[in-house]
Amino acid sequence: MPDRQRTVYSSQFIVHSVLFFLILTANYYLLPTVIYAAPCYGTKMPQRNKFFADVESYSIFKRYLEDNWGKLRSQQQFYGMSYGVFDWLSIDLKSGAGNIKQHPIGSDELDYPTSFSGGYGLRLKFFDRKNVKAVLGFQHISVHPKSIHLGDVRNKAILDDWQWSVLASYDFKKITPYLGARWSRLDYIHWIGDQRKRRMSDRTKSIGLICGFDIPITNKIWVNLEGSAFDSQAVAFSLNYSF
Repeated sequence: MPDRQRTVYSSQFIVHSVLFFLILTANYYLLPTVIYAAPCYGTKMPQRNKFFADVESYSIFKRYLEDNWGKLRSQQQFYGMSYGVFDWLSIDLKSGAGNIKQHPIGSDELDYPTSFSGGYGLRLKFFDRKNVKAVLGFQHISVHPKSIHLGDVRNKAILDDWQWSVLASYDFKKITPYLGARWSRLDYIHWIGDQRKRRMSDRTKSIGLICGFDIPITNKIWVNLEGSAFDSQAVAFSLNYSF
C-alpha cells in the first residue's frame, strides 16, 4: 500500500475514533439527567460489512402487568453496535445498565437499583425504492438490577422485553420520519426468597404505535427520536455514528 494511501486511512481511523469517543462522552454526561429511549432503531441500517455505533437509553414510563399485578417502570442506558451482514440485514447488539420499579396494586413501589442490562436483535429491510424504506425488526432486552430486602426477605427481579416491529420511512434529506407498529411482551420475573414468579404484561395491550425521526447532523452522525404508545408509554432518543 502506498505511503500516501496509508496516511489517509490512518487519518480516517483517528477521526472516527475521536468522534466515537465524543459520542461516549456525551452519553456519560447527558443521559443521567434526561430520560430517552430508542427501542426500534428506525429504518436506517448499515451497509454490508459496515458498522453503526450509538449511545441510547430505553425508558418505560408505564407498562401494565397481567391479572391486576399493577404496573412497571424501567430506565435502561446502553452503548450499542449494529453490523450490516448484507445491505438488507443487520444485527444489533447493546450492553449497559438498567433498573426496575414495580408498583403492585395497594402496595408501595418496589425499587430495584440499577445494574447490568443487555440486548440483541436484527432488522430486515424488505422494501427500498427511491426515498421510501420498510423494515421488519426483532429486539430483546434483559434487565438484571440489584436485589433489595423487605425486612429480612430478599427480593430479586429480572425484566425481559420482547418485540417485533414493522416500520416505514420517507427520506426528506434534512429529516427522515417513520411510522409503524409493534407487537411486544414484557415479562417481570420476581423472586421472594426462593419462590419465583413470572408475571407477563397485560395481553390486551400488546400492540403499540411507533412514530420516530432520524435527523442528520453530519454525513456520519445523526440523532434518532422515537415515541411509542398503546402497549406502553415511552419516549426515544439516540446519538448514532456510522463507520
